[in-house]
Amino acid sequence: MKLQAAIDRVSLGEAITLAHKLDGIADVIEFGTSLVKDYGLYMIKENPVNLKHSKLLLDLKTIDEGPYEFEKGFEANGDILTVMAGSSYDTISKVYDITEKHNKEMLIDLLEVEDDKIKEIANFDNAIYGLHHSKDAEGKFDAISATADFHQKFPAIKRVAVAGGIDLAQAKGLAKQGIADTVIVGGKIAGTDDPIKAAKEFKEAMTL
Repeated sequence: MKLQAAIDRVSLGEAITLAHKLDGIADVIEFGTSLVKDYGLYMIKENPVNLKHSKLLLDLKTIDEGPYEFEKGFEANGDILTVMAGSSYDTISKVYDITEKHNKEMLIDLLEVEDDKIKEIANFDNAIYGLHHSKDAEGKFDAISATADFHQKFPAIKRVAVAGGIDLAQAKGLAKQGIADTVIVGGKIAGTDDPIKAAKEFKEAMTL
């Protein structure tokens, strides 16, 4: 199971510094949507992170103009880019083809989409499908039960990522469950006084 550490709402310089510290601890380092919007792909391209061990995910949350945004995202040295499941099928299909062409990866963010739409877009074998509890949503998110429910409904989808306030206990439970490919953690790593220690604790919790 992979650990994805999300960095957001800091300066680009701070994000790059933290990314270097987490390089090789987290399997994937995410530059979150707010960071990408604040600084843009041009600035990220002009200030390359140059990770040596981890992959860089740029959370574009593409909804339209997918081919343009994905080409620019890969030019900005992203290894993984994100597209919203609420996009048209054509958008998702086109960005998938571009991702395959570049030998990179894409994550389909399933935020607030119904099962019928997931069935429609469940055929992208190499894509990561992201179960995502909205940061703005009220109430708690049970990542373990949500992942089990998703797997029961869509057993053919093999690559699943889970995000939404996941703590150490949930990360450990997800690892034992053995369904999710990636656990995404934001503030509980990047927002702590010691992100390196926190990331190592998550990695340890996820090691069976």
